[in-house]
Amino acid sequence: MLLFLDVDGTLIPFGGTDPYPRYGPPSPAHPLLSRLDPALGPRLLALGCELTWATTWTDDANTLLAPWLGLPALPVAYWPDEDEPPAAGVHWKARPLVRLAAGRPFVWLDDEITDVDHDWVAARHPAPALLHRVHPARGLRDADLAAVAEWIAEWIARG
Repeated sequence: MLLFLDVDGTLIPFGGTDPYPRYGPPSPAHPLLSRLDPALGPRLLALGCELTWATTWTDDANTLLAPWLGLPALPVAYWPDEDEPPAAGVHWKARPLVRLAAGRPFVWLDDEITDVDHDWVAARHPAPALLHRVHPARGLRDADLAAVAEWIAEWIARG
């Protein structure tokens, strides 16, 4: 099972009222890094998925974020130039992620997922997919991880 992982608004909360929780001093490499909870790394690994960065951070996610989270270097989704624009209202990541999944089940954690994305993926992806929207001002929380773990357990139980 693949898990596509966004960063801004998903792992690093933004758009809410400060103060955000701080998990260390601000980093000269990236001023928002201290908002990233290092406990998320082991919790994401515990889901038992093949984690893949699905973020505009691309390789910087492995350089700056993976060590902070205690994660190994992860595969990175690269965003190809598209010949055609995405369908109206469909997130620009949806088509590349469905292509990358190549018919395999996947979870997509992002703060910009909408109902339009759910419908688009359901109509074009033959395997189960959980598109889970994370609240950007809070970032990934216990309830989000519990919902993902429950969905994965149900998927596994169905065989």
